[in-house]
Amino acid sequence: MHHPVKIPSPCYVVEENLLRSNLELIRDVARRSGAEIILALKANATWKLFSIVREYIDGATASSLAEARLVGEEFRAEAHTYAPVYTDGETEEILRYSSHITFNSIGQFERFGPMALLRGISCGLRVNPGYSPVETCLYNPCSPGSRLGIPHEQLTGLPAGVEGLHFHNLCESGAEELVETLKYFEKYYGHLLPSLKWVNMGGGHLMTRKDYNIELLIHTIEGFRKRNPHLRVILEPGSAFTWQTGYLAATIEDIVYSGGIGTLMVNVSFACHMPDCLEMPYKPAVRGAHEPAEGETRWRIGGNSCLAGDYIGDWAFDTEPKVGDRIIFEDMIHYTMVKTTMFNGVAHPSIGILRADGSFELFRRFGYEDYRDRMA
Repeated sequence: MHHPVKIPSPCYVVEENLLRSNLELIRDVARRSGAEIILALKANATWKLFSIVREYIDGATASSLAEARLVGEEFRAEAHTYAPVYTDGETEEILRYSSHITFNSIGQFERFGPMALLRGISCGLRVNPGYSPVETCLYNPCSPGSRLGIPHEQLTGLPAGVEGLHFHNLCESGAEELVETLKYFEKYYGHLLPSLKWVNMGGGHLMTRKDYNIELLIHTIEGFRKRNPHLRVILEPGSAFTWQTGYLAATIEDIVYSGGIGTLMVNVSFACHMPDCLEMPYKPAVRGAHEPAEGETRWRIGGNSCLAGDYIGDWAFDTEPKVGDRIIFEDMIHYTMVKTTMFNGVAHPSIGILRADGSFELFRRFGYEDYRDRMA
């Protein structure tokens, strides 16, 4: 791909056309299913995109005071807020920015629920349906002993003032997994549904993935709403909004050889700038590269932090890589910028958008002061 000179390296680049395509699909699912689909900031909180997102949806969900405030001040909506734990020092301000608040335990509801109810905020409880398709323990909220959500045996009835239940057990999952989830949810919590006003089905619904069964999702939500016509149904996907909507542009700065392995040394870090690659783990797609076949030259890509394991996998390139070449890591807009670190003080990638008309707008460039101001 030809890159205009003004796209810096390194840089996260959002592609407006791809973002709008996802947003159109999400809006269509909401209209056809009758569910409210809101933006989860935990996956992407690039607030300069909110003006685009607001053209398609009305709400957003927050998991901290900072996210709730960002929803209020930049998305210009009241947040649906859930956090694993609330504190005396922050809860009053969180309530100022929230229309809905979900508590992780009965104890948290008893402690902070009265404050929310006095302000007319709708209160919910997070429950643990006891099922999750997520195989990576780090991302599985229903693993044995999970601290997230109330197990069904601990919730025989609803405390006065609770209007909603929230579950979140999916991660980049399909509609089939939602079908399975609802079997558990309705089995264990169905007796509570008649006295509720809303059910939040959390995130992880990767409806913008090419092979996602959209019709099954819509049919499943419609079925749930027919069984419970008094309930508002809310979904809060994270990855689905910015799935395959842009890339991380980097540059090969050196090539080193050791033990028969050639490593392309780039000006970004897997550990600092693409942490899910090491945490999940997964191997990202690289433009102009593919899985090496037998006999093909294999190249490792190494990050620029001093962490020994700051690399993942091997690639074969369509053309021989050389120092100065651009490396494009595909699909790097969700769960990247929100999780980055400044470990080692390595240069943090800029953030920008490739507009629909082909122009590039730089949102933010990071420098020494950003690193310094995170320290004391």
